[in-house]
Amino acid sequence: MAADQLQRFLFDGTAVRGEIARLESTYHEALANHDYPEPIQRLLGELLAACALLTATIKLDGTLGIEIRGNGAVSLLMAESNPGNHERAQRLRGIARFDHDAVAALADTSLHGLLGDGKVVITLDPREGRRYQGIVALDQPSIAGCVETYFAQSEQLPTRLWLAADDQGAAGLLLQKLPAESISLAADADLDAWDRLNHLAATITDDELTGLDARDVLYRLFHEEQPRLFDPAPVMFACTCSRERFGVALHQLGADELRGLIEERGEIETQCHFCNTTYVFSPADVEALIDNPDAPSPTMH
Repeated sequence: MAADQLQRFLFDGTAVRGEIARLESTYHEALANHDYPEPIQRLLGELLAACALLTATIKLDGTLGIEIRGNGAVSLLMAESNPGNHERAQRLRGIARFDHDAVAALADTSLHGLLGDGKVVITLDPREGRRYQGIVALDQPSIAGCVETYFAQSEQLPTRLWLAADDQGAAGLLLQKLPAESISLAADADLDAWDRLNHLAATITDDELTGLDARDVLYRLFHEEQPRLFDPAPVMFACTCSRERFGVALHQLGADELRGLIEERGEIETQCHFCNTTYVFSPADVEALIDNPDAPSPTMH
């Protein structure tokens, strides 16, 4: 089984479904070119796994983002994803913003130790229709707990998550209880399944979650429950930055601001925070952008 995948499953005769996310190259590519201390790597890995699970669970044609904003040594953890299908991988990326010296001085590298007080913002940005944001307080001890609170408040679906990240990769397990009226259950349906399956899932260890593939995790937890598996779906690191997007953003600064930057610096250099791609705009590029944000491509490094 490929390392970077989402594995959907359900339990027949119950109102319970689930998803497992395993990220190896996706996780390592998100960390590449960034000097993230180990505690931030771990939390960003958990957030990437959570974002992958939410994107697979919430039906959305667009972009899903999770931001954790705090007032501590880490000011921002962010993961963003675009959905995929069995032929096209879900595209996932993430960043962290932090004070390196402040993080190094911390004895407490828990979620709250790093971020302090703050909030979790989950944004659903469909290609068509209105943008939606759900905001919950950063008042749980883990990213999993914060996302569970979001589902309870915004989606009103009982949802449990287990997240882990280490040197091998990042991974997550999601269980969700569907409304009984949304599915057809037989008269002899297993109505106690939710509590029992949660109890079994809670026995998973971080090492098992990151070290075993999805089928082995399911066998380890639910071999007596016989979950039904669907075809796995691929996940990959991919950034959505482009010359067009940076050109539009610069165009919005206005002619005076752009010409002032050129006079001061000789050129305008912009860098994508997700993938570190650098775009350099020459004076000629900037003049073209002032007239037309869809001007020819700038120099890219």
